[in-house]
Amino acid sequence: MAETETAIVTLTPRAQEMVRHFLAEEQDPSSKVLRLSVDAGGCSGFSYSIAIDERKDGDLGQSFEGFEAVVDPTSAQFLRGITVDYVDTVGHAGFTFDNPQAKSSCGCGNSFTV
Repeated sequence: MAETETAIVTLTPRAQEMVRHFLAEEQDPSSKVLRLSVDAGGCSGFSYSIAIDERKDGDLGQSFEGFEAVVDPTSAQFLRGITVDYVDTVGHAGFTFDNPQAKSSCGCGNSFTV
């Protein structure tokens, strides 16, 4: 797997804590990575995807304490500079995305345009 020279994404301490929590629930956490990607669709044109997954050839990797995050090369162009957080409020629990490249995003924060 190719490693990046500079960070593609920033994960807040709370997001990192939750990733470690989710990985601990996996059968074989040492073989798993956090995958961040962008999919076509969503109400604003692109949507964020975040999952516990296996490494794939060509992934760009970034190490965090206790886990690795990967991004496929196509998604990397849309995710470079993004900050991922985890919030747990009355109205929403889950990962949030602050993308400096997004020109607009939908109300749920999971879809954006560039």
